[in-house]
Amino acid sequence: MLVLTRRLHEAIQIGGEIEIIVLSIQGDQVKLGINAPKHVDIHRKEIYLAIQAENSEASLASKTVLHELQSHLKKLERGENE
Repeated sequence: MLVLTRRLHEAIQIGGEIEIIVLSIQGDQVKLGINAPKHVDIHRKEIYLAIQAENSEASLASKTVLHELQSHLKKLERGENE
């Protein structure tokens, strides 16, 4: 991990398109401003992890539904009714 020290109103540049600016510091909180292209997803870490967990659950559910559908189609191909 790269560790940088910045003061109020100083910035960090990531590549040619992403800029992070220290907007304010109050107690143990730092307010950051982020300039990035619209196609770059930016989330708080806890939100990002929640999204990943939901996507993983949805993926598992989709596999289950896909297997059920596949089984149903095979029965139809064999002329079996439910």
